[in-house]
Amino acid sequence: MAGLVGGLFNSILGGSKEDYGRNMVVYKGTIVVMKKILMLDLMDRAADLQDDASELLGKHISVQLVGNEVDPKTKRATMSHPRIIEGWVTKLDTLATQNYTFKMEFPVPRGFGEPGAILVKNNHPNEFLLVSFSLSLPDLTEVHYMTNSWVYNTGDTEGRIFFQNKPYLPHETPASLREFRTKELRALQGDGTGVRQFSDRVYDYDVYNDLANPDDDLSLERPNLGNSLEYPYPRRCRTGRPPAQTNSLYESMPKADVLGNLEFYVPRDEAFERTKMSDFKADNIRSKGHGLTSKLSVRYTQQMDFDSIESIKKLYAPKNADLGGLNNVLPDKKDVAKQYQSPFVFLQELMTPDGEKNTPLQYPLPGILQADDNAWQTNEEFAREFLAGLNPIVIQLVKQFPLRSRLDPKRFGDPTSAITAQHIEKNLEGLSIDKAVSEKKLFVADYHDSYLPFVERINSQKDSKTYATRALFFLSANDQLKVLALELVLPPMAGKPKLSLVFTPPNDTSKDFIWQTARAHVANNDIVVHQVFSHWTKCHAATEPVIIATNRQLSKLHPINHLMAPHLRSTLYINQGARAKLIAAGGTIESTFTPRAYGMRMAAVNYKDTWTFESQALPNDLIARGMAVPDPKEKHGVKLVVQDYPYAADGLELWAALKAWNAEYVDVYYKDDAAVLNDVELQNWWWEIRNVGHADKRNAKWPEANTKSSLVEILTTIQWIPSCQHAAVNFGQYAYAGFMPHHPTLTRRLFPAEGSPEWDDMKKNAEKFYLSAISDVNSATRTMSVYEVLSSHSADEKYIGERGLIEDKRVTAALKRFTAKLDDIDGLIKKRNTDPTLKNRLGVAKLPYELLRPTSKPGVTAMGIPNSITI
Repeated sequence: MAGLVGGLFNSILGGSKEDYGRNMVVYKGTIVVMKKILMLDLMDRAADLQDDASELLGKHISVQLVGNEVDPKTKRATMSHPRIIEGWVTKLDTLATQNYTFKMEFPVPRGFGEPGAILVKNNHPNEFLLVSFSLSLPDLTEVHYMTNSWVYNTGDTEGRIFFQNKPYLPHETPASLREFRTKELRALQGDGTGVRQFSDRVYDYDVYNDLANPDDDLSLERPNLGNSLEYPYPRRCRTGRPPAQTNSLYESMPKADVLGNLEFYVPRDEAFERTKMSDFKADNIRSKGHGLTSKLSVRYTQQMDFDSIESIKKLYAPKNADLGGLNNVLPDKKDVAKQYQSPFVFLQELMTPDGEKNTPLQYPLPGILQADDNAWQTNEEFAREFLAGLNPIVIQLVKQFPLRSRLDPKRFGDPTSAITAQHIEKNLEGLSIDKAVSEKKLFVADYHDSYLPFVERINSQKDSKTYATRALFFLSANDQLKVLALELVLPPMAGKPKLSLVFTPPNDTSKDFIWQTARAHVANNDIVVHQVFSHWTKCHAATEPVIIATNRQLSKLHPINHLMAPHLRSTLYINQGARAKLIAAGGTIESTFTPRAYGMRMAAVNYKDTWTFESQALPNDLIARGMAVPDPKEKHGVKLVVQDYPYAADGLELWAALKAWNAEYVDVYYKDDAAVLNDVELQNWWWEIRNVGHADKRNAKWPEANTKSSLVEILTTIQWIPSCQHAAVNFGQYAYAGFMPHHPTLTRRLFPAEGSPEWDDMKKNAEKFYLSAISDVNSATRTMSVYEVLSSHSADEKYIGERGLIEDKRVTAALKRFTAKLDDIDGLIKKRNTDPTLKNRLGVAKLPYELLRPTSKPGVTAMGIPNSITI
């Protein structure tokens, strides 16, 4: 052995063992890996045996240190010798997925310094997750590297580069790392060709040409979204699959996995982490179980209609129910030996979801029913939710009366609303119409122009009947909204003129199902706009190009990449799942929402007509809708027109906190405006988001990233969308819409002509007509199941302000101030919800507005702001 060691020293140094002691030092490394996953919490044992066999054949995983200095002879980075992971072949005492820690030693010359990166080479046949890598230097300095990435055997002779967790602007990059920085970006950009494989790490753009499935059924043809004058849209991650056989305009569908799921390519690192994946799969299965048992427990006709409001309420377990049963099959995790806990994660989550004590295979009680199960029927709650509900970003100030459409009157008839002064004057608390307008007392939720061009096509489909609607409100002296009138409009069609129906509120709304049916049509317009405009397009779809551009143009070493990474986590993965199941032809949105085949087309037109980057900033949005006015004397630079507007009031606090954090962060890395303008990677990133990611909006007004202040505004807007904005429209879905009549996703009947036999039948049994006009059992339970999953937080959720290891003391101090501010905001929101003068915080339903509270416990909680769109 001594001879072998001496020979090693001689081969490294050309000298003796004594030379080694004088000229070499040993860096001690710790590498943590996770072996290939079979599914959920189970390791792929077959793959592990393959990797073990490769070890015996001398095919190992190796790590090589990359120094920060350039070798004067080779003109390249100084490098250590590759070292292999010793002891990969381990005795398994469980098949549960787990992390494995290995120690490594790296002999390097004295003066080697802090390695700026490592090169990792995988010679195994299967991938592994490089969870973490750190080095302990002789002076006891700990050096950490940016890992948490799946490493495949791609045949690359050089290996994967992983940089030290230390950001640099491009011109500040150590000379030894510049080539690696450039090569890594080129690898992530790809060349725009080929079918993407799951081992790829390529980020590229494409239009939405994969929502149709004509190879399966010609009725599933849909127009592509993006690169279209009629249907412009943000770009999505390119997969490169071959065209459909029946129509080359469309991309063919991917093959289903063993469970029947369609898996669209996204880079592997974009997938959920293990705990999140287990929670997500379990939530899906459990929620489908809720739907199945609920259908069996409800009495319905052959048309699958509910026979009463009370029969719908039977879908839910009683509040705080402790019904035992299946939940007691498995022991509590705390009673299971630690080494055996992991296999129970998925099954335990399936039976006992996070945040719920004991839930049988019934739906949990939605928040809207918990305090008062009749409050949903009131006009007070209906109006309140436009300020503090599921979709609080559509209401706008009325600046002129009567209301007018912007649509072409030659095609769509008289643009003037049928709501007249006679309909509303008696409910204006003594004000004239002109006075109510001038004092900013009238507000509208207006879906008319978004809907009317599609109404005839929507209504030609089976079991879909809709109107283009408006809801007009008055701001009472107590700062609460009062419903003045609802308008339901049909366009000129089939030789008939435009039809407008106006409904004013009755004295007792709970017993007037004619009114409830009219209101259901407005609520249905709203839930569609919420889902495909506010939620999917403006959050999910608008964020996807940012993720692609960030990976393509900002190196992992770039400080803005460090800043943005938590806000981009897992969104590509959840978006590919949506393309497979939710927004595709025949998917959940088409099956259970009134527009059916036209929903995504409506979203594209809305994107064309209304979306600009600057309008996504909260203060700009509020001003544009007339819900705030600029006022430099106010705390946030704007004054709310409705002071008790919970979404806006809480949102402005969060916007200011985000902006302050970004300003401090930008100050750390950019000394002046010139540094922003001269940052090549940053400028390429911002150019690509505008001109490629949102190519159909390239000629719209965009801010320039040419100063520190403009960069802060851009970064705050981008971060706001996947964090606070998405939380506001996503995590309340079950609480507010889990009870179907409150927000029916489907309307199936129009009002019969007044005086007709059908009109008389409706008047005789208005409740029966109402139930036949909204969602049936199938569509209701299907959407409830989706809402339950989408509204749930996983156990490992990363909330706003939670970030990985930061090694710059200046950034750490700024983050500490940011998280302290978030804690203050959380306390402020709780205080606001107990203030009796703020009547819109709870409303008659006693459902507190908590969607913008920064954190949450796991489960369906209607609160909490994750950093990114992970659901």
